Amino acid sequence: MKVLILGGTSEANTLAPALAVRNIPAVYSYAGRVSNPKPQPVPVRTGGFGGTQGLADFLRRENITHLVDATHPFAQQMSLNAVAAAAEIGTPLLALTRSAWKPEPGDQWQRMPTMEAAVASLRRKQQRVMLAIGRMHLDEFAAQPQHHYLLRLVDQPLEPLPLPHRTIVVDRGPFTVEEDRALLQRHRIELVVSKNAGGEGAAAKLVAARELGIPVLMIDRPLLPPRDEVHHVERVLQWLGHDTDLGV
Repeated sequence: MKVLILGGTSEANTLAPALAVRNIPAVYSYAGRVSNPKPQPVPVRTGGFGGTQGLADFLRRENITHLVDATHPFAQQMSLNAVAAAAEIGTPLLALTRSAWKPEPGDQWQRMPTMEAAVASLRRKQQRVMLAIGRMHLDEFAAQPQHHYLLRLVDQPLEPLPLPHRTIVVDRGPFTVEEDRALLQRHRIELVVSKNAGGEGAAAKLVAARELGIPVLMIDRPLLPPRDEVHHVERVLQWLGHDTDLGV
């Protein structure tokens, strides 16, 4: 048995030590978008595979018997490649993902089907907007330059951003509701734009927005082909035929 973890998420960071403590051979793959990724207790590779065929070749070459897609829910292309590569060579695939957020009483959400729809919806008068979308889609919001954007990023950008009015906060979560409430108040945020990433680690900003009465543009997850999904590491271990009682 040898497992390939497509990682970069808190779920993947929980799975890797669970495999290591059980002596399950594994390789952890980072996309390479963070300059200082978290160290892992299993061998690590960084960077893309070269599309579906490149991933399929890697699975063959490294004798991967099980593929776990624990990428971000919005890493659509990587997940598409994983489904296609696994099907091509018959490697069992399981997605370890987080449940999507759902609005609660008091939330002022407007759901957006795509990132493009979210950008178009900002065709309005100037506001102070928190862009809680990571750095991959920032260029798209250059189409609405009138707003002042608050960006919270894991790394300081190495190149100038295309948003003329912006404040950058470099920080790494998870964050508490108290921290995010203070952040929204300090920057006088009037609107939050968020991907529906799900999970607990990034939900604090939504609770803070609810408490402060700030509306949220919530971007739906991209569509993916049918695949087996679980939300807990224990289910991955069961899928691999291993015990779940070692406390990891």
